[in-house]
Amino acid sequence: MFGIKKLLFRDQPAAQLAADVRADLAQWREAAAPSLDEVHFHARYLVVDIATGERQGSGDELLAISAAVVRRGAIRPAESFYVDFSGELDADTVDRQLLAFLQFVAKAPLVTYHVAYVEPILQRVMRERLGVDFQSQWVDLAWLLPSMFDDKSHAPLPLDRWLEIFALDAGDGRRDPMENTLLIARLLQMLLVRATGKEVDTAAKLIAESQAATFLRRTH
Repeated sequence: MFGIKKLLFRDQPAAQLAADVRADLAQWREAAAPSLDEVHFHARYLVVDIATGERQGSGDELLAISAAVVRRGAIRPAESFYVDFSGELDADTVDRQLLAFLQFVAKAPLVTYHVAYVEPILQRVMRERLGVDFQSQWVDLAWLLPSMFDDKSHAPLPLDRWLEIFALDAGDGRRDPMENTLLIARLLQMLLVRATGKEVDTAAKLIAESQAATFLRRTH
């Protein structure tokens, strides 16, 4: 058995992966990404959150990944994903859980709060454990919410402030990743309605709007 600190950030050539994991990774790489030209009602969005801790050296240690599907305007609790890396896990288990996450995502557009924090950690883990270049299409609510709801705030706000604005029950602010994911998913539902009203009505347009909002607000 190995602690997660020794596993998640140790370079592992793909040849050292189990044969069935290598085969499933090859199948995942070859799979086509879904169309981004579907209207929001037909698109499948994956809302993602992570839990991290201090890592020896530089960067953060990944402790958990959670994800939930928003499709046809609804959050689908039956279509959710959660994996906890904080215990004592062997290498094969870690690899298979990371692969399961990739398969669950199925190259759908990803949604989170602060892509700049979440994405690099997932990229690093996928690269170092599975040899995967994890490049996804992201929607960042931290920057997109003030762009879509400038009547409520022109500037980025902490997540809990947006939850308060929309009267979503955020508890005391101390939540696990799945609770966070479901709250972010509820914000996404509201944002999709507003975005449609602004003719940002497909996944491709939403991703482009997110990228533009992130760039403009970071550089001005």
